[in-house]
Amino acid sequence: MSKVSVLFVCLGNICRSPTAHAVFRKLVIDQGLQQHIDIDSAGTAAYHIGKHPDTRSMQVARNRGIEMLDLRARQVDMGDFYQYDYILAMDDSNYHNLRELALPEHYDKIQMFLEFASDEFSETEVPDPYYGGDQGFEHVFDLVESASEGLLTHIRQHHL
Repeated sequence: MSKVSVLFVCLGNICRSPTAHAVFRKLVIDQGLQQHIDIDSAGTAAYHIGKHPDTRSMQVARNRGIEMLDLRARQVDMGDFYQYDYILAMDDSNYHNLRELALPEHYDKIQMFLEFASDEFSETEVPDPYYGGDQGFEHVFDLVESASEGLLTHIRQHHL
């Protein structure tokens, strides 16, 4: 089996992308694939480097049996475009930021994360829950779970 690497990206790397990181990691571990898939998350901005995920994100994750306290925010760097097979943006803004940073030969690695979600959701972007209430974090988690399942199915079909 070949090794596949996945990077989840949002703006500050404290809400959406660490949620995706933690959810996808648990799914990968539950299926015994952790030796075949590398997972990380990052932000396009440097606002929160070194900080834990948002406490609301961590609480929603904990309520659903997922731990993310070990994750720390970091910013995307040029090396990420060489290291990762999938660079998954949470929204259009971060998708365009990633394309501005990347060299043209890496454009095909950059995708919208919700492209992998089920048809149950009509959204194309994972909304930023930072300035909203707790329900926004729950919705983000639902979107991320769906897209994570679709992503893992895609990776199994094409790489493992």
